[in-house]
Amino acid sequence: FLNGELDEEIYMNQPDGFVVEGSSKLRCRLLKSLYGQKQAPKQWHEKFDRTLTYAGFAVNEADKCVYYHHGVGESVILCLYVGDM
Repeated sequence: FLNGELDEEIYMNQPDGFVVEGSSKLRCRLLKSLYGQKQAPKQWHEKFDRTLTYAGFAVNEADKCVYYHHGVGESVILCLYVGDM
């Protein structure tokens, strides 16, 4: 989930151990999603989808987690499964 790009501005407190003396009120602006954010799965899937479709894969209309690509003499079927267990 760490590769998804955020569509909105999200800020977080500085991580413990990284606060510079005198700047404890500063916040960090996130450019990428973090694991645990509610936006993370959606943003990650959007980037994954863009990457595969750019590479020539098509999305199966019956199941949006199945991608396929037919080439000369070969075919690839990719089934995406993300488990949180």
